[in-house]
Amino acid sequence: MDGQNSARVTVEINFPNGGTFGREEIELVNAIRTQRSIIGASRALGLSYRKCWLIVDALNRTFESPVVATYPGRRGGGAEITAFGERLVALYLSIERHAGTAAKKSLDEITASLDWSFDPKARSAVAERDLA
Repeated sequence: MDGQNSARVTVEINFPNGGTFGREEIELVNAIRTQRSIIGASRALGLSYRKCWLIVDALNRTFESPVVATYPGRRGGGAEITAFGERLVALYLSIERHAGTAAKKSLDEITASLDWSFDPKARSAVAERDLA
């Protein structure tokens, strides 16, 4: 099976102090690395600046060392990933890879049972209707 037709494991880590780290945080950290600013990352991801800032603030408060260093008003970029942040990302990606490898046989069995005519948009419509 190719990447599009195989299931994959994504991981969200819930720390004992209440912090979390998962795909959303990884995407934001990667965008900050590329854009060198939180506002640039928010634009690149299509998220509000406030949401991005709150995620960064939560990340920096979750750990003893900051994940993202910010430099308000600095020309050419207002944020960068710290050495600790880079290590956190590497550890998370390692956990995700190991989880995917460990789950491969079970995921293949589940994938073999999929109904390929399923429309995920229909699921969203049902969820929206149930929330109304």
